[in-house]
Amino acid sequence: MKKSVALFLTLSLTLAFSGSVMAEEDTEAAAEAVTEAVTEEAEETEAAAEGETEAASEAAAESAEEKSEGVMTYAEYIAADLDTEVVIETYVQAKQSWWTDSETGKEQATFYTQDRDGAYFIYNMGCSEEEYEELVPGTKIKVTGYKSEWEGEVEIIDATFEIEEGEEYIAPATDVTELLGTDELIDHQNEFVEFKGLTVEAQQDAEGNEVAFLYNYDGSGTDGDDLYFNASLNGETYTFTVESYLCDNTTDVYNAVEELQVGDTIDMEGFLYWYQGANPHVTSVTVAE
Repeated sequence: MKKSVALFLTLSLTLAFSGSVMAEEDTEAAAEAVTEAVTEEAEETEAAAEGETEAASEAAAESAEEKSEGVMTYAEYIAADLDTEVVIETYVQAKQSWWTDSETGKEQATFYTQDRDGAYFIYNMGCSEEEYEELVPGTKIKVTGYKSEWEGEVEIIDATFEIEEGEEYIAPATDVTELLGTDELIDHQNEFVEFKGLTVEAQQDAEGNEVAFLYNYDGSGTDGDDLYFNASLNGETYTFTVESYLCDNTTDVYNAVEELQVGDTIDMEGFLYWYQGANPHVTSVTVAE
């Protein structure tokens, strides 16, 4: 009897031990399987992230303008020191009036230009009247000149140009409304931009009258001079200009600004010029319905 009991106990202990070992092995196997699954998932996630990064880099490279030999990319132009020679390829977007310097006899005009990566303001570039007529919006040109800065406006001066064959390009307006008053706004300097939902603010003319705009910045001008007006967003007021050499008093935008009323809500388009801060050269003004 005792032997039977002992044998029974021995078998029970053996089976219990075997079950324990098997359970432990099953637990270890399950843990290993989970670890492998987590590792595989992490590796797949990392690979996907690397793929996305590579794709983004490739997309960024593809979005950059393809330049001819010896021509700077926009990033290289931005990185170039002031007063150094620059060579760029760009597209005419708009132009100020053509004129001849009475002292030097130089024929010249100022151009707003842009490619798909950024904008270039070309100040008083030498060109004949015939060439000026050829330089219509969209025209691709190669420009050689010197990078300069005046009151915060980065520009190209003493420039010469060649008209290049190839596709035309007209830049779409970039909405920079929410960048007003921020450090990021200057990243779009000279680009064709738009502002939406601003409110026209009052100014005082030379006689002390409350008006919606001024002829010249101090109200000293007359019809045909530059127009200056203020508009606000979120409690901050900003100054905008209709540059008469770009849009004279026969243009829609000039006439639209002359019709503005204090309190009007307006949308605008224009070129993000800089003069001691943002001073957009406006080319379109629409009063909200």
